[in-house]
Amino acid sequence: MTQTAPAQATGDDVVPGAEIYTPEFRADPYPVYARLRAERPVVKVRTPRFDSFLVTRYDDARQALSDGRLSKDLYRAGDTYLAVFGEKARQINTNMLNSDPPEHSRLRRLVTQAFTPRRIEAMRPRVEEIVEGLLDRMAPNGRTEFVDEFALRLPLAVIGDLLGIPESDHEEILAGTQVIRTVGTGGRSPQEDRAAIGQAQERLHAYFTGLVAAKRAEPGEDLVSALITARDGDGRLSEAELVSTCFLLLFAGYQTTSDFLGNAVVALLTHPEEMAELLADLDRVPDAVEELLRFDGSVPVSSFRFATEDLEIGGVTIPEGSIVTIVLSSANHDPALVEDPDALDLSRGDTPHMAFGHGVHYCLGTALARLEATTALRRILVRLPDLQLAVPVEELQWLPAASAFRGLLELPLTFSPSPSP
Repeated sequence: MTQTAPAQATGDDVVPGAEIYTPEFRADPYPVYARLRAERPVVKVRTPRFDSFLVTRYDDARQALSDGRLSKDLYRAGDTYLAVFGEKARQINTNMLNSDPPEHSRLRRLVTQAFTPRRIEAMRPRVEEIVEGLLDRMAPNGRTEFVDEFALRLPLAVIGDLLGIPESDHEEILAGTQVIRTVGTGGRSPQEDRAAIGQAQERLHAYFTGLVAAKRAEPGEDLVSALITARDGDGRLSEAELVSTCFLLLFAGYQTTSDFLGNAVVALLTHPEEMAELLADLDRVPDAVEELLRFDGSVPVSSFRFATEDLEIGGVTIPEGSIVTIVLSSANHDPALVEDPDALDLSRGDTPHMAFGHGVHYCLGTALARLEATTALRRILVRLPDLQLAVPVEELQWLPAASAFRGLLELPLTFSPSPSP
């Protein structure tokens, strides 16, 4: 598909966030993304918290994600970062996600050891065990609230094992992360939301500070203990970076996967022909996961970036100091990437989607996320083949439209009950 660049943007080319982040957008953002790609593919959007340039086309998104002039260094961002996130966020965000090379390279290298193909494959039996245990509890009931009873529990258990978080602490972790994940859903004002997030971040920071102290006293065969060795062995990791990295691995390791599982189940249940073909050939599950990631991923937009100098994206000038948001979900629905992008086609084959990002910040845990998703969906299809939505799809409650995540608050499902083994 041939795309023409938009006219040069002006200072007045700003879209009020209320025109985009509507209730309709919350349920289905893709028509808005299509309109933006066609009419204003790089456009400044104004929200109560901050203004940001949205980048919505696939080619522009790939360029932006590889552009070293778009920084993720929260300290370099200075007042811009503080205005968006507040001072309290720094203690939890001093990690590789919010840094540029060479700091990013140093921090990422220390964590990469836990995500090698061999280590991920070694986790397969444990992932299968967790999936079966969750399904054993669900199967006899004939109904489930899938988000709470499965989607959140599987990745939290997996990343908890990896980090060495005791199972008895899972509810405490959930309580803190859910405040951050569901911001905007509790009827609070923006100021109250920010205060609630700040308090949750402080609690999580305190938890991981305590976990690090416990692992330092009694090391285990887990990633936190390994990172402590790196920190205490040759000083390559500061204490703040150590605690913040634990938080990042927890949140990125379970939140994105849990939201994706819910999105994937809804996509399959609302496309019964595709689901029937998948049920008939479960060997296609890995390819189906890739299409489901492209079709309705859980990370709709990239994380915080700001321009360190004037630059141009898609013919639009981005002034120095501007915040830039790459809309990954829009890029994945660009006709420049695939034909008929708004259709779910589980036989589409491999596509270079950007559900896991692109460039130096490409998601480190992709292999683990794929392992969890393929294992979960295959076993759900085997054990709950007549799975159905318990409410009309229009009544599903999604995370707020402006959330950093795309996922469901709840997903009530029904199926034929079966006895647990």
